[in-house]
Amino acid sequence: MLDNLRNYDIILASNSPRRKELLQRLGLPFKVRTLFGVDESFPENLRGEDIALYIARKKAEAYKSSMSSKELLITADTIVCLDGVVMGKPYGAENAKTILRQLSGRVHQVITGVTVLTQVKQESFAVTSHVKFANVTEDEIDYYVDNYLPFDKAGAYGIQEWFGLVAVEELRGSYFNVMGLPVQRLYTVLKHF
Repeated sequence: MLDNLRNYDIILASNSPRRKELLQRLGLPFKVRTLFGVDESFPENLRGEDIALYIARKKAEAYKSSMSSKELLITADTIVCLDGVVMGKPYGAENAKTILRQLSGRVHQVITGVTVLTQVKQESFAVTSHVKFANVTEDEIDYYVDNYLPFDKAGAYGIQEWFGLVAVEELRGSYFNVMGLPVQRLYTVLKHF
């Protein structure tokens, strides 16, 4: 599959174990390359999908000068929004618990922006999934944060982990997007790239 990419070395610009797993499941050979210190800030006037797109493009731009003409780069950024407010990665256990309390019993959006880049072409897209949490207890939040350490995850949870099993009541959109990479949409873009 994806014979149109056989002349490219595919680079995933992410250390996310979830993104690596999902790209592997597509059956694509790829390498991981990461740059440390890429600025993930964004202008305050941006909202929702525009934020995720802006950061995915910014990440791609950071790699462009070091890419060869035979490389195809994939960058991604996932954000969680509740009532239009970005719920970032938690900076500690108490912050993670606060975020999960805020998400409890409510619908939030998980938005992933993706950029596919070569030296001559760039395509970016964003995918939004709507996730409804059941009401979760303090004990459930404490158990999850203490045992799963969700500090590298936007919104302080992984849908594929214990908390996803007990908290996700309803999902509208891509499950894999909530994991961190909308692989169906990425596959479609790569197929026509």
